[in-house]
Amino acid sequence: MTTARDVFDNFRDYVLGGGHEGLWDPDVVIEVPFAAGGPRRHEGRDNFLAATKTGRETLPVRFEEMRNVVVHDTTDPNKIIVEYELVGILLTTGERRSALFIAVMEVRDGLMTLWREYQNTLAIAEALGQVPEPDTDFTPQR
Repeated sequence: MTTARDVFDNFRDYVLGGGHEGLWDPDVVIEVPFAAGGPRRHEGRDNFLAATKTGRETLPVRFEEMRNVVVHDTTDPNKIIVEYELVGILLTTGERRSALFIAVMEVRDGLMTLWREYQNTLAIAEALGQVPEPDTDFTPQR
């Protein structure tokens, strides 16, 4: 039987450049509640892969390592919570950068049915040199 931890290992391989065959359920839901720009929810494997294809191909980072991985089991054997640090090389500068993530993953029959990822979007933007100018003035009004 394929466990949630096994499916996470397959996900790690995918992120680090491996294939995605046998990873997602056809009806998977992928949520990224704090993502900057773009949709924060994708329903269905084919929809997700099609919607993110260009972004994956043009991402200016080559991911090299997923480190400091901590997997938390839950009372549901099909659900885990994962903390990890994703490390990559910026293709434009050769610099090595990283960002922290937390995700909730659910599986059924050895396939991922839910991936809900919480990203440190500011750290990602800083790593990519894309920190936006603040659009809000927090100066107290008198």
